[in-house]
Amino acid sequence: MKIGFIGLGNMGAPMAANLVAARHGVTGFDVSARPESLTIAATAAEAARDADVVITMLPNGDILRSVAAEVIPTMQKGAVLLDCSTVDVQSARDVAAQADAAGLMAVDAPVSGGIGGASAGTLTFMAGGPQEAFAKVNPLFDIMGQKAVHCGEAGAGQAAKICNNMILGITMIGTCEAFALADKLGLDRQKMFDVVSTSSGYSWSMNAYCPAPGIGPQSPADNDYQPGFAAELMLKDLRLSQQAAEVADADTPMGQLAQALYAQFVEQEDGKGRDFSAMLPRFETRKRG
Repeated sequence: MKIGFIGLGNMGAPMAANLVAARHGVTGFDVSARPESLTIAATAAEAARDADVVITMLPNGDILRSVAAEVIPTMQKGAVLLDCSTVDVQSARDVAAQADAAGLMAVDAPVSGGIGGASAGTLTFMAGGPQEAFAKVNPLFDIMGQKAVHCGEAGAGQAAKICNNMILGITMIGTCEAFALADKLGLDRQKMFDVVSTSSGYSWSMNAYCPAPGIGPQSPADNDYQPGFAAELMLKDLRLSQQAAEVADADTPMGQLAQALYAQFVEQEDGKGRDFSAMLPRFETRKRG
């Protein structure tokens, strides 16, 4: 396919590189990044012109809307605008409606798997949009990732992503709290892991991404909490979850509290630039109240 790829940061650049390695023709654009492995266009509109699929990986909904307004008029009829950013549900739906009005198809497909998954081609995509559009871009998902789930109509991919990451933020806080409590109770961390990882406290945060250094599989905790998934990105996703909860009139007290804790960690403490599992050393040093 002829592909335009807009947004070549830590996630977008390796995703685009995997498409190039699979012999797709990729023209990229970014306001600052210029990966040597890609053909780089002067503008987003130039990257999108005559492409079969235009992929975006952008920081937020406002930037997505701005880029969509620039590229949609240049895209050929029947092409797919595939947005892999994590943005608010309404932005995804509005961009999809704009694409549809221009005779295009749109898929919102945020990802899970982080920078490592982008490089290795093992991302999981949560997709929303027409079945026909999903089928057209599914071969690209197979190159950039290991799994793609069609979640429903426009916005469904974003809904799945923010619900998933609300669970992740909540469970990571609970896991870190439990380790800090276990420390104060004199329980060995390895014994704690051996029990919890094989019993009812099992979770991805404990078993696959343990926040305690030297415990369980290799994780950012073993690299001084250098980010695999930065705390500020978790805060972004939790804020999106609470924005959606407000619009949907959904009661999410744990999600609301997780957002408040990550906001404190990132904006008032030392969480910015650290992995989201660095909540553990935060709790280690704190006393009740």
